[in-house]
Amino acid sequence: MSGTRIRPERLKELTLLLLIVVTVIAFWLLVDNYLSARFVNRVTQGVAITAVLAAGQSLVILTRNIDLSIGSIAGVSAYVTGDILGNHGGTNSVVAVLIAVGIGALLGLINGVIVAYGRIPSIIVTLGTLAIYRTWLISFGDARTITADSLPSWVVDLPRSTVVSFGDYELRTMFLLAVVVVVALQFVLGWLRAGRMLYAVGSNAEAARQAGLPERRITVVAFVACGALAGLGGFLFLARFGTITVTAGRGLELEAIAAAVVGGVSTLGGSGTVVGALFGAALIGLLDQSLGRVPEVSEFMRDAVLGILILLAVVVDGVITNRLTARRPIIAADSGPPTLLATGASP
Repeated sequence: MSGTRIRPERLKELTLLLLIVVTVIAFWLLVDNYLSARFVNRVTQGVAITAVLAAGQSLVILTRNIDLSIGSIAGVSAYVTGDILGNHGGTNSVVAVLIAVGIGALLGLINGVIVAYGRIPSIIVTLGTLAIYRTWLISFGDARTITADSLPSWVVDLPRSTVVSFGDYELRTMFLLAVVVVVALQFVLGWLRAGRMLYAVGSNAEAARQAGLPERRITVVAFVACGALAGLGGFLFLARFGTITVTAGRGLELEAIAAAVVGGVSTLGGSGTVVGALFGAALIGLLDQSLGRVPEVSEFMRDAVLGILILLAVVVDGVITNRLTARRPIIAADSGPPTLLATGASP
């Protein structure tokens, strides 16, 4: 019977879906014309950026690390890419995206090398690089603002680009791109050896080393992937807002961490899914936009709700982890998070 139990990750995802449904119903009863097409489109556009960043953050958290510089990386990628497009309007769209992703990957590589080979806690490293990357951007930007009219039309039109419409409701390209990224990453984590190695390192780094896994390289790869996704998120940020300054991306690190943690990615490493992070981003984006339509709720109250969500997610994760630890002999046959043996690194 243990094999028929719902895995903890699936349980967290189902719980999030239920919370999303309850949130929609509650605000639908409170706010007139709540589920308008304009509101839904605005939510999905915001969720697209947060979900991409949260997916990258999830990869790092799975290795029992954290990247506080992800907002600065997104800001640098957005601004530098926007500057290049403003000066070279004929730049191909694929090349522009690759530039943003490449910038993010490079900055993520710096984080990963320092953390993995310098053996410095990631929270300290990325807190430092958060300030360094932002300071460099301020120096590079020299108080210049990138305006939408300086960008190619295809960038400005991207947020309104639609894949399919259902009456007034539209499935926007940006949101579909975020879903594709999440699905691809979930496939890698769940079905490929590289993903299982990531879980193994986060579960027990010392045991991973003893089993012959390249623990340091895996950590670096996680940070590089996180940076690359932050670069992609920065490009989406540029497309959505058009007019940006050197403060672009500030605060996105909190949203990305919150979405990942609320989505069930364990801060202790080795457990969680990027699909859960997508659901976490959806819940946070939905609450943020919904509370904005309630006059009695201030901006500070919306930030407090985000903080409460993070605390609740950590508490719930701790409770579930403790229960699973106490019942480990019973559920050993369950197909839970991958172990070292599942990676194929040991016989």
